[in-house]
This record gives sequence, structure tokens and C-alpha cells, in this order.
Amino acid sequence: MIYFNVLIEETGETFRCSPNESLLVGMERLGKKGIPVGCRGGGCGVCKVEITSGDYVKRVMSRDYVSVEDEAAGRVLACRVKPASDITLRVLGKMAKNVCRTSATQAVAAAA
Repeated sequence: MIYFNVLIEETGETFRCSPNESLLVGMERLGKKGIPVGCRGGGCGVCKVEITSGDYVKRVMSRDYVSVEDEAAGRVLACRVKPASDITLRVLGKMAKNVCRTSATQAVAAAA
């Protein structure tokens, strides 16, 4: 099976993702608590990312959350994008709070 490496710019973390699965599914394997997962169908906008390098295949996303300009700039919904090469991305909006959390921050949150 082919896998691509996906790098999250803010944290330096990488995860593997096959071309048959969405970036969101791969990201969930990082095991971080609180990664926002909504409808998984491109309609809620909580998994918005900006792909800064790499190739991907995208499916239809709600224009309420991803404008034509956003899409042209690589700002897409992780649930609707599958990698076609290694990818580098930045997390946006609601997703950034939990994905970009450091281990120390996670430990404090878990203790609370």
C-alpha cells in the first residue's frame, strides 16, 4: 500500500495517509484529544486546513466554509481532501486549538 507523509507546519508533527483516505482520517491517528470532527461530508467547516505544498484530490465542499478564493489558495476541508503526494499543511480555525496544542498544554488540560 502506498502512503504519503503529511506534515503539520505549526507542530512539526507528521502522519501517514493513504491516497484512499481523507487527511482528516490520517490526522485522527495522531491521537490528539479534541480534534474537531463534524459531519465528515464537507458541510460543517470545522476541519479547515491550508495546504502549503503537495498535490491532492478534492471533493465537493460547502461554499459557506470554503470560497472559490479559499480553494484556489489551498484552503480546504480535511475531510474532503485525499493526498496525491506528500503534503505540508497549516491548520485553521477551530482545528488549530487542539491540533497545535503542545504536550505540556495537553497534560494540563487532561489534569483539569
